[in-house]
Amino acid sequence: MKDFGLENRKYVIAGIAVAIVTVYIIRLFMLQVTSDDYKKSADSNAFLKKVEYPSRGVIHDRHGKLMVYNQPAYDIMVIMNEAKDHIDTLELCQALGITKEYFIERMEQIQDRSKNPGYSRFTQQLFMSQLNDREFSVFQEKMFRFPGFYVQRRSIRCYEYPYAAHVLGDVAEVSPSDIEEDDYYQAGDYIGKLGVERSYEKQLRGEKGIQILLRDAHGRIQGKYQNGALDQKPKAGKDLTLSIDLNLQALGERLMQHKIGSIVAIEPSTGEILCMVSSPTYDARIMTGKNRGKMHTQLLRNVWKPLLNRSIMGQYPPGSTFKTTQGLTFMSEGIIGPGTQFPCSRGFHYRGLRVGCHGHAAPLALVPAISTSCNGYFCWGLYYMIGNKKKYGSVQNAMNTWRDYMVSMGFGYKLGIDLPGEKRGLIPNAQFYDKAYHGSWNGLTVISIAIGQGEVNATPLQIANLGATIANRGYYYVPHVVRKVQDEPLDTAFTRRHYSKADSKAYNYIVQGMRASVLGGTCKALGHYSFNACGKTGTAQNRGRDHSVFMGFAPMDNPKIAVAVYVENGGWGADYGVPIGGLIMEQYINGKLSPASAKRADDFQRKVIFYGSRDR
Repeated sequence: MKDFGLENRKYVIAGIAVAIVTVYIIRLFMLQVTSDDYKKSADSNAFLKKVEYPSRGVIHDRHGKLMVYNQPAYDIMVIMNEAKDHIDTLELCQALGITKEYFIERMEQIQDRSKNPGYSRFTQQLFMSQLNDREFSVFQEKMFRFPGFYVQRRSIRCYEYPYAAHVLGDVAEVSPSDIEEDDYYQAGDYIGKLGVERSYEKQLRGEKGIQILLRDAHGRIQGKYQNGALDQKPKAGKDLTLSIDLNLQALGERLMQHKIGSIVAIEPSTGEILCMVSSPTYDARIMTGKNRGKMHTQLLRNVWKPLLNRSIMGQYPPGSTFKTTQGLTFMSEGIIGPGTQFPCSRGFHYRGLRVGCHGHAAPLALVPAISTSCNGYFCWGLYYMIGNKKKYGSVQNAMNTWRDYMVSMGFGYKLGIDLPGEKRGLIPNAQFYDKAYHGSWNGLTVISIAIGQGEVNATPLQIANLGATIANRGYYYVPHVVRKVQDEPLDTAFTRRHYSKADSKAYNYIVQGMRASVLGGTCKALGHYSFNACGKTGTAQNRGRDHSVFMGFAPMDNPKIAVAVYVENGGWGADYGVPIGGLIMEQYINGKLSPASAKRADDFQRKVIFYGSRDR
């Protein structure tokens, strides 16, 4: 009789044997074909692929002064697959001037894929960075005793002057997110973190090279593989020429010492930024070398926030400098003509609403209204525009028309400067007020925007750009801090004209008003200069002492410079904004300050205005 149980066991055993053979075949296939572990191991035994870092591009000011350059430094690299357990750890630590605890911690960090996503035990990993010549010499003498450890020559950034830290930025080790975003980088590489070092990183960094070295069975270097036929030479990064005038920048930073705020100066004919001061600032030279992380932390914790670039990140009420945009809009829309007069009895008074103003002759037309900085005039203009249902049909349409003029003049959106972190400010539209007031509002509700208060916010860069637009009589170029990239044309974004919606003829009246302000109005402190300056003051209301604001340009015809000055808690625009703006104009136009102006500059340098809350 046939034993079916035995027959079945035969098939089961055969199936198990087939399964085992199949698993072995699949595993052999994975090891020999799919996996590259053995190839990597063999390659790492036979070859040493040494990355050669390019020289980072240097940076000059507009006159060719060297601002940023490179100095040699040395990194200690380790290949984990070669690092032997029996090396004398204590001797290695002594050679590098580190503790054993640091050694253990660093080796663990290197192998932690969450912190080092590009980790491979067959490739060089950064162990220590930026050794100087002396430290390198000590280690090099004993390096043969530490298999798996190598020296990688590279360079570190050096900043020649203590100025323009916010413009230049700095360089630091890549983060895991940097590596994920761009496969050019691996752990231990360096990348621009702020300023032009960040925004022009791809031009400045160059291209890495690679050197393939042949090793014998003992790991000793025998020379170049195939006589270097497969090596790739590094390509140096491209040099940058900034539009910054270093002397002007230095003066601006002197004038803003012990103050909070910003100075931005623009060449109207090109959009090139001549100086960009954010105060408080810091010395660019402290953000280099191994102490960079420590200094960055200290600056980050500083209550005055010196890392904040207030020129493009500070969002402030523009104050009375904004009245120029109102005059342009009202005239272009036919709300006023050059001879239209409005009353002002120390302010705007209507239906129980009062917006105060200082004493001056009234009624008055547009040019004297700009010259005297009359609040009443521009409040009446906005009231008549927003309430003109015959022309616009509704307050919403009128409001959005007004908004479109402001946007065309460079407000409400980022201008597109070639620096990271720019803020957009705020220009309200009809939807903003419909939401805030549930659809029930009118010109009186929003009257404060006519004088640059209320919901309107702008960056100092936008205020300076307004000065450049008026200087050009109706157009601007996107402001930029890089004048030239080596062997590259300037981005067309910085060479196209942007025209405002305002009528070009309206600009002539605004210029007349700004010139009249210098000859006998709120900017009369500029009247003694030999160049014909044009200006507009601003006193931006604040919970504490008001902010001092100035916007202007010079000369009146064929302007060379447009300037915005914003001094937090500085009081009237004439107190700080006007005199500082005048000194900036004089320095750039004349190339130096007169003896009297140099004394005034020293006086302003010594003035301290750290008012208000420290929590800014």
